Amino acid sequence: MFKNILIPTDGSEVSRRAIKAGVKLAQSLGAKVTGYYAIPFLQPSAFGDGELMNKELVSKLDRLARTTGQKYLDEIAEAAKEAGVPYVGLITKPVITYEGITDAVKKKRCDAIFIASRGRSEIKKLLLGSVTQKVLSHSRVPVIVYR
Repeated sequence: MFKNILIPTDGSEVSRRAIKAGVKLAQSLGAKVTGYYAIPFLQPSAFGDGELMNKELVSKLDRLARTTGQKYLDEIAEAAKEAGVPYVGLITKPVITYEGITDAVKKKRCDAIFIASRGRSEIKKLLLGSVTQKVLSHSRVPVIVYR
C-alpha cells in the first residue's frame, strides 16, 4: 500500500506517541520511514531603536534549532531501527510549517503522511489554525492523523 511514510515531529509528547504508531504502521506494511523536522522560521524583527536582530544571534538560534531537530529525528531513527524499518531524515527551514511538510513529501517521494494532532478544541482550531489541518487541506498524498 504505502512504500514511504513521512512522519513529521515537533518533539511534543503527542508527536512522540505518533512516531511509535507510525513506525509500527510502516513495519506492518514493509514501508520505509522518512522523519521530518521544520526549523521555526524567525522573521528578523526590529527592537529598541529599530535595529534588526543581530545576524550572529539568528545564526546561533538556527544552529540550536537544527540540533534540537536532529535530536527529535534521532528518536524516529531509533524507533525505526528497533522495528527493522528503513529510515531517512530531513530538516528544512520553511517559512510556513505545513508547506515544509508538503514539500518534504515531494522531495523524499513519500506516498503518505503520518502526523500527530494535538486535539485542540474547535474554537482554538478556528482562531489559531492547525498545522495538521493545513496539511490535510493541502496534501496531495493520503494523511493519517494520530490522536
